[in-house]
Amino acid sequence: MENFDLDREIARLILFQRIELLTPHQRKIRKLFGRYFFTNFFSKFFINPKEIGKKYFLEMVNEYNLLAKYINFENKKILSIGSGMCGLELIISSKSSGNSFSIIEKNYISKKIKYGWDQNNIEAYNNIAKLNIFLSNNGMMKTRYNIYDFDRDNLPSDKFDCIISLYSLDYHYDFKLYEDYFQRTFHQNSILIFDTIRPDYFLKLFDDVKIIASTQKKIHSSKRILCRGYKY
Repeated sequence: MENFDLDREIARLILFQRIELLTPHQRKIRKLFGRYFFTNFFSKFFINPKEIGKKYFLEMVNEYNLLAKYINFENKKILSIGSGMCGLELIISSKSSGNSFSIIEKNYISKKIKYGWDQNNIEAYNNIAKLNIFLSNNGMMKTRYNIYDFDRDNLPSDKFDCIISLYSLDYHYDFKLYEDYFQRTFHQNSILIFDTIRPDYFLKLFDDVKIIASTQKKIHSSKRILCRGYKY
């Protein structure tokens, strides 16, 4: 795999999910005309899907290379929370075998993308039908994954080897939304990786908390942490 196959609507969703892929010109347009205009008009017509696909692919390869330093993805049962278009999951699938994915996502696009702290996890920018198309078009066999609508479906009750939530769990909404759920899905050797602005808080929830990366931004700087040994 050297690139992602995507259409204009999928490229638009990826921009909502990964704001860092915006060009400097697009950032200026968004700032000048506002987020509502950018979300509902500009992003529908004035984007380059091919360029977005290329940048998104490289971004996901970089994410994979970081995680692969700490996780052997062979034969793993993986839970992905708020994974967007699942570019990372496609890379993992292409580079390892015997794994399966349970994906928890939302299935609507908010009228005005805010990108801030959303206490109740109301904001959304995805389309599950498009996510299925994107995974299929890029080689993911349907037998290897299941998608769960956070607002409508019963969430998977399996025990997972690895739980991944990049720039989602405790980055946009409170970890407590999943606190009870993790009691059912963690086993003794489960690993959780996510981004947070408060890594020290999780020292009381896990036996082992390791910072594996840092993101420095003017707003919302964060640490990526790898956690083992859920205490609850």
